[in-house]
Amino acid sequence: MSALINEVVGNEALLAEQLVFEQIAADLVSQSWSVVLDGLPPAVAQPLFQQVRDLNDSDFDPAGIGRSQDHVHNSFVRRDQVRWIDGATMAEQVWLDWAQRLQTYLNRRLFLGLFSFESHFAHYGPGDFYKKHLDAFRPNGLERGARRELSLVTYLNPGWESSDGGELAIYDAAGEQVVRRVSPVYGTVVVFLSTEVPHEVLPAMRDRYSLAGWFRVNGSVADRPDPPQ
Repeated sequence: MSALINEVVGNEALLAEQLVFEQIAADLVSQSWSVVLDGLPPAVAQPLFQQVRDLNDSDFDPAGIGRSQDHVHNSFVRRDQVRWIDGATMAEQVWLDWAQRLQTYLNRRLFLGLFSFESHFAHYGPGDFYKKHLDAFRPNGLERGARRELSLVTYLNPGWESSDGGELAIYDAAGEQVVRRVSPVYGTVVVFLSTEVPHEVLPAMRDRYSLAGWFRVNGSVADRPDPPQ
């Protein structure tokens, strides 16, 4: 009987995951961004929440802007702290496996050509923010290496109230009007096209935790694929 129950529970979880992935895919087609409340399965969210709760301030590094030699810290643009994920813990591996399944689904459904993924924990202390920005610039055909194509955000904040602030503000393509404010409520999943959706993290009244990740496509030229940098 227990084996049958486990099979039923497993099938229900798989169906729920497929429904979330399909909603994300459909939203990306219609509006370039998607917000799914309770989109992150509890089996993925809970160990991540436990891990981030056990981290100390010293486990995080100040976040920067730009890449490689252009990477700098700018407190006028953003004031959050990050800890990169490498799959060293079971919680991180479960998260990376979930992201891999999402990547596979979106590639099959939307033919995006996503081939790699990177992510980190993000901590915003009271008053921290990240001003309006794009996660990647539109390709000009000259870049080499992997580039960000699709952004993924999920939140680890149980009991978050509207008065706590810290919303993710999603703007229209021109970056002029806010079209959606997303409260960083536990389990909410946000996905958007990295080069198309301007967004901003508004200041919060208390500590705010999330995971941010990026699916990459190959930006190489001359038929010479490069690994992510």
